[in-house]
Amino acid sequence: MSDKTKIHVHLTASNLQLSKEFYTRLFGVGPVKEKPDYAKFLPDLGPLNLAISQGAPSPKDARAHHLGIQVDSSEIVRRELERVQKLGISVRVELNTTCCYANQDKFWVVDPDGVEWEIYHLNYDVGERKSEAVSKCC
Repeated sequence: MSDKTKIHVHLTASNLQLSKEFYTRLFGVGPVKEKPDYAKFLPDLGPLNLAISQGAPSPKDARAHHLGIQVDSSEIVRRELERVQKLGISVRVELNTTCCYANQDKFWVVDPDGVEWEIYHLNYDVGERKSEAVSKCC
């Protein structure tokens, strides 16, 4: 894979304008492409190609448990956390937490349609899975 490889995620938004505003604040950059019913983001934060389309999810659409962006250091997590908090985005902070067989520094945000995102750094692997946060991690 090349260094230009990106993961593509396409979400359905019940209110496209609210979602565009949320993701612009979260990523610190606006959409690279906008149409009346569509927006596409290519944030510097990770190898992500995020598309959002206006509409309600159909019953057959699967919902992701959560989405995440793994970054290279805890310093990046803290920098992005501070930036996002200054914008007034609600966050759930979990620093030095053990989840999914790893110690991590992370924070969580929720988009206007309830999709959870974690921005995290994997500090080190651990031998056992902690049960207290299993439903929200991994």
